[in-house]
Amino acid sequence: MISKGGSEALLRTLVDTARTASPDYVILLPLFRLLAKVGLRDKKFGQKALELEALDVTLILARKNLCHSQNLLHCLWALRVFASSVTTGAMLGINGAMELLLKVITPYTQQRTQVIRAAAEVLAALLKSSNRRAVNRSYVPGLLRLHQDWHSHDTANSFVPIRRALLLCLKHIAKLRSGREAFLAAQGMEILFSTIQNCLDDQSLEPVISTGLQILRQCYPKSPLPLVTSSSAYSFPVPGIVTSETPRVLTEEDYEDDGEEEEDKDSDSEDVKEEDDDLETDVNKLSSKPGLDRPEEELMQYKAMCLELSCSFEELESKPGDDLNSDETEYANHHHIPTAASPKGLCLNKDQISGGQEKEVPVQTSLLSRVKMGRSSVHVTSKRGPGMNSYRNVHSNGPGIGSSGSDVSDIQASFREDAWDMDAISCPRISASFSNSTKTRETAEFIDQLLQTHPKPMVFHDPYLYMAKARRTRSVADFSMMAFPDFWGHCPPLSAQPMLQRKCGVQRIKILEDVRRLIQPSDIINKVVFSLDEPWPLQDTASDCLQFFSAFESGNLRKAIQVREFEYDLLVNADVNSTQHQQWFYFKVSGMRAAVPYRFNIINCEKPNSQFNYGMQLTLYSVKEALLGRPTWVRTGYDICYYKNHYHQRTAVTGAASGKCYYTLTFAVTFPHAEDACYLAYHYPYTYSALLTHLDILEKSVNHKQVYFRQEVLCQTLGGNSCPLVTITAMPESNSADHLEQFRQRPYQVITARVHPGESNASWVMKGTLEFLVSSDPVARLLRENFIFKIIPMLNPDGVINGNHRCSLRGEDLNRQWLSPSAHLQPTIYHAKGLLHYLGSIGRSPMVFCDFHGHSQKKNVFLYGCSIKETLWQAEATVGTSNLSEDVSYRTLPKILDKLAPAFTMSSCSFLVEKSRASTARVVVWREMGVSRSYTMESSYCGCNQGPYQVCEAEGYLCFLSSSNAP
Repeated sequence: MISKGGSEALLRTLVDTARTASPDYVILLPLFRLLAKVGLRDKKFGQKALELEALDVTLILARKNLCHSQNLLHCLWALRVFASSVTTGAMLGINGAMELLLKVITPYTQQRTQVIRAAAEVLAALLKSSNRRAVNRSYVPGLLRLHQDWHSHDTANSFVPIRRALLLCLKHIAKLRSGREAFLAAQGMEILFSTIQNCLDDQSLEPVISTGLQILRQCYPKSPLPLVTSSSAYSFPVPGIVTSETPRVLTEEDYEDDGEEEEDKDSDSEDVKEEDDDLETDVNKLSSKPGLDRPEEELMQYKAMCLELSCSFEELESKPGDDLNSDETEYANHHHIPTAASPKGLCLNKDQISGGQEKEVPVQTSLLSRVKMGRSSVHVTSKRGPGMNSYRNVHSNGPGIGSSGSDVSDIQASFREDAWDMDAISCPRISASFSNSTKTRETAEFIDQLLQTHPKPMVFHDPYLYMAKARRTRSVADFSMMAFPDFWGHCPPLSAQPMLQRKCGVQRIKILEDVRRLIQPSDIINKVVFSLDEPWPLQDTASDCLQFFSAFESGNLRKAIQVREFEYDLLVNADVNSTQHQQWFYFKVSGMRAAVPYRFNIINCEKPNSQFNYGMQLTLYSVKEALLGRPTWVRTGYDICYYKNHYHQRTAVTGAASGKCYYTLTFAVTFPHAEDACYLAYHYPYTYSALLTHLDILEKSVNHKQVYFRQEVLCQTLGGNSCPLVTITAMPESNSADHLEQFRQRPYQVITARVHPGESNASWVMKGTLEFLVSSDPVARLLRENFIFKIIPMLNPDGVINGNHRCSLRGEDLNRQWLSPSAHLQPTIYHAKGLLHYLGSIGRSPMVFCDFHGHSQKKNVFLYGCSIKETLWQAEATVGTSNLSEDVSYRTLPKILDKLAPAFTMSSCSFLVEKSRASTARVVVWREMGVSRSYTMESSYCGCNQGPYQVCEAEGYLCFLSSSNAP
């Protein structure tokens, strides 16, 4: 009908009929009904109505029928369609439509409610394009009075659509700064706060509550973060970085339409949309192989990193312990180091992980059948209530019994000794044994005594060796303390922990709490209790407030503000030499009371959404629990939500088209003990010193007659730390020429991880990978006999050490530097790429390249790969793909993992090449080195929503990782 000119015919009929001396409503009423339906489908309906003068005619008819409800209602239906177009809506506003509608919309009445609803909906549509006129004519107070009147009288909730339409009018006006100012001046925040607070639990009022909350969020005055500067509290002088001036205080701008209407994250949707307009459609860029980015002779330096290709069998014999310096050797024998024959083996099968008994699996059993044997053996603890202590769910022992069953009453008694400084014990000094302070020496002696009574040896951990490694680690802030969990060590929970069951409405309650702070500030303390930017000490240990600390490896907390007695606003630090990437946190909190819910609000997060809205919890480690024999990181927190707040950064600071928004992660924690010291983290921490400790102990644990394990240094970082490179394969069967030739002809696999420091789960996946590859598992043995693994377990040591979330010390994302890295500015990327180029230059390009990452917005484990054809098909490119040849083996590994690994999901995998990812490891290795199986492997921070691990956390239970010490 529309394509045949039906809209124009109907509009002409309307105009001709309306202009007769006595309009025939027998014709006009069905005509209006038909126009209302057709107009919804015709995208040019408003323009057609304007050209044919149907707008003026409909307005005239509406004015003539103010007292005739049925005729007026039909006119309003047509006006509602006309107003949906910006142009015609603006014209209706100019011609006095708003004034007409406000005559129709009366205070509460049970008469003509259909007409009033239609008029309110037309007014809301008009205000999308005529909101400035409404502000100039002071309509805001009147609309608020109408809303109040209908809300207070409609006790049976019979007229919710009218109440919602009135709120939509206010919402469209609030898109203007002047509209928000008018709303605030008319006490709009107080009125809506009272309205919504009183009806939160009424499901029938959902449309009113949702719209009202959107208005409150729009109108909450924008303000800068309570920081002296948006730049990181830490700076590091590196080439090419110019120290920026301290940003000025934020001044509010006129956000005419910020276009960022916040979706209510109480909904269950967590899909991440892929943008097709970012896909690379230039076939030359997809298929061309750029030249070498350095002189070819420079590649020869990497020959020394591939000694397995040239050395004799005798030279291949590893000498464990050669890399330990004197202070590390001093501590090397303080701890049981597991061996391949040790009863505490390197890896657990799936039944052991789930609490079952170890099963002997014959070598000839297929990998698929072995995995399937354990697929359904995971036991999940019962769902926790919000106030339940996580520790009681993951440990069955009583409060005085360690996890090994030993009595730790002596340690309990030591808590009552006033002489011991709990703060010093919970965050020991790296060089405590060399301190001149009597109290520090006493604390060091006490810690040494505790280590002697350590409940049981922790696999692949040695506190003394960790301290030696931490002493050599270089940080920007020159950390002198160690986090207790990293020093002392930790064991995995005895049973799997379920994801948090989301409680509906938490976000709404929190938003209303934020509004209450603004309009009822009388109970707000607003006291800074910790800050990296202000003179130390800020914390009064005699006061009732919590004490915070983050000056240790991988630590990140910049500021803590006490809001109420048991509530704190927290701000995390930006990455070094950066003004952004605030997401990772890891800090110590102490001085708490037991059985008291504390509320924490991290108010300067950057990501627009998070798995914290979909079941994820933060992690907690209690020092007292550890000393009682339960050294475990556990998931904790309840009433968790993540949402956009009112803090804003100026465009002058961001350099973007609009100012940057911030998000709040809010959660409540009930601590297990009074006067404890607890560590809270975004995810299970994994420090650089922990990696070095793990590699040394792992090297000592392998059977060097069977496993070739070589640990060396790829390069030095900007911060002066070494970047480890590990080679793993099987030793040749003998010195014979045939066996040595087979040894040297094995194809390479290259695995990297932790280029983004905040993705600590990538390190846990890497830890499990390393332990599995050197284990006595028949599959691991088969892999070693057929491949040489080159592994760079931490590509960004400096970022990890200094608590960054994404960047290096230059404040740049190293996974966007692979196209043309600099040896001086991005040394780890430069030399990792150089090693890959060297392997290619000798005809040994890796069969697989895989870069381990963590994902904050999806569940499960999945791969990103590269495909020319899939990219062009998805982009619907005009270039034909029939003549393009492509190695389809890039799908082989994902398909294998989909069959074998319960945590892996093929449906989340993508093989598209985006323009914005052109400089990532995955794309550069695929394009420049010709590695068709070049992947990014993403592991969820949260867990799985499929298979046997559906309510468990993914990292500790991946069947192909088998890490005995990973959470």
